[in-house]
Amino acid sequence: MENYKGIQVFAEQREGVIQNVAFELIGKARELADTIQEQVTALLIGHNVSDLSKELIAAGADRVLVVDDIMVKDYITEPYAQAVTHIIHEYKPEIFLLGATTIGRDLGPRLSARLQTGLTADCTSLEISEDRELMMTRPAFGGNLMATIMCTDHRPQMSTVRPGVMRRHEMDYDRKGEVVRVDIKFDVEKCNRVRLIRKEREEKTLVDITEANVLVSGGRGVGTQGGFAVLADLAGVLHAEVSSSRAMVDAGLIGHERQVGQTGKTVRPDLYIAAGISGAIQHLAGMEDSEFIIAINKDKFAPIFQVADLGIVGDLHKVLPALTEKIKAIQAIKK
Repeated sequence: MENYKGIQVFAEQREGVIQNVAFELIGKARELADTIQEQVTALLIGHNVSDLSKELIAAGADRVLVVDDIMVKDYITEPYAQAVTHIIHEYKPEIFLLGATTIGRDLGPRLSARLQTGLTADCTSLEISEDRELMMTRPAFGGNLMATIMCTDHRPQMSTVRPGVMRRHEMDYDRKGEVVRVDIKFDVEKCNRVRLIRKEREEKTLVDITEANVLVSGGRGVGTQGGFAVLADLAGVLHAEVSSSRAMVDAGLIGHERQVGQTGKTVRPDLYIAAGISGAIQHLAGMEDSEFIIAINKDKFAPIFQVADLGIVGDLHKVLPALTEKIKAIQAIKK
């Protein structure tokens, strides 16, 4: 396996916009590459996307491999899988990273099968061992323990990482890097087995919770749909977004896209207010890296208090309205 070297990152873009997870992964890849004195290569696939290369170099990539072709204008599994498989065979990266997005979760297993290598999904930590192996850590057994997995016999070592898990680095537009255009000979017959007929977009008025600076999150203690109105009132004065634990999603009181936790989204806001959330390990895995955590729960022994910076033992239905009114009063004085 001496021929394999360097770290490649699949730089996911959608309609000409590089996704945040790509910048997060390049930042982590930069850290890993510096420990083993290797280069970071970003893999950019799409149509009319070459100009995006400078952003990837600014994020930490040493080289950008660009596949700019009408065949990969939109994400379809087969042409993307053909392009990435060709590049991995050609450039032989030691490590290959993807975001655990809808695209990454579809593409990753296909690559793993074609390359006959392992894939560790939904990693929360990536480190290099003394033997130069990638240590990929992810929740296991329903989130009740963390398993560190290594792929010692096959290359590349592959993993997917959820958006929001890794911290993106500051952009440095003075960085220099190499941009290489890669031409792919697609097997058109295989690519045409699945075709994109049309795109339908759901209009979203809410900010993605992974992008929010402040989150007001509700758990089982919220009780009913009406309970979320109390959270929404507080979120309104804080210019925050409302999120939840899995219990409320399972109860049908809020959408899955608002769920924080192992089976939801990983968030890293400046302020996370956990109201009526007990703090199961599956939920903590999605929010424990928040900058400041305020927990409100009637049970003083709730695990959430172990990770909270500030804990309030009390009924959220009394605490939150009082907090909302106090903030409104302070804001009125400042005006």
